[in-house]
Amino acid sequence: MIGESGPQRFWGKAASAVRRVNRNPGVVGAARGLRRMLPGAVEPAFPAKGPDRVARLILQASGDAPSAAQEFGLAAVQAWQALSRSGDGTVTIMFTDLVGFSTWALHAGDDQVLRLLREVFDVTEEVVRSCGGKVVKSLGDGVMVAFTDADEAIRAASAVGAAVSAVNVDGYRPQLRVGLHRGKPRRVGRDYLGVDVNIAARIADAAGSGEVLVSEQVLAAAHRERYATRPRRFRAKGTPKDLAVHAVVPRWGPGDAAGR
Repeated sequence: MIGESGPQRFWGKAASAVRRVNRNPGVVGAARGLRRMLPGAVEPAFPAKGPDRVARLILQASGDAPSAAQEFGLAAVQAWQALSRSGDGTVTIMFTDLVGFSTWALHAGDDQVLRLLREVFDVTEEVVRSCGGKVVKSLGDGVMVAFTDADEAIRAASAVGAAVSAVNVDGYRPQLRVGLHRGKPRRVGRDYLGVDVNIAARIADAAGSGEVLVSEQVLAAAHRERYATRPRRFRAKGTPKDLAVHAVVPRWGPGDAAGR
């Protein structure tokens, strides 16, 4: 028969094992990686209510040292935040494409092409994350991105174009074109499918070098007064005949937080 101190020793050892796993750098890193795959980001430094307040409480309870429990808790808050923002499933889909990339790539060589694509993707992902978006997938010389907030999508589109144009590979400066459309595509895993996705891709195809084109549906969900807009004639196979498309330029600079 196990003495009275037996269960105490057992649970004491179990608790110690849990604490070791909880503080294990590999486990913490894996949990943090999982959280970074989720859309959005929690901002516990400026809590007010809802998910951000819960995030602050998690950080206060877990202390300064990083832990797996802390990361999983923040991941749950982040997922909650993303779900609350997604509302009825309406999202803004953004497509980007490098203008003239194929012609340049024919003469640049594989090393330079890979270097350019890596740098373009890195700056694109950084901007998209800062605007609360999620890169759905890479498309060679472009990306597909999803946003829940229309204003953040437009801000990201403008900022991405500026960031990509600053990339320099042996004197070559890439130029981006961007298209956005808002709707309710079908979500399949991490991807989105449906007519609204096709419309966003067609709008991007119609954009000129350094241009951001958005559908009326995007502007209707945004603060329209923040942008200078110009109607664009648009016709593309597989899109509504009455679809209104606009060239858009934010009235503030691409990185100006005051315009948010």
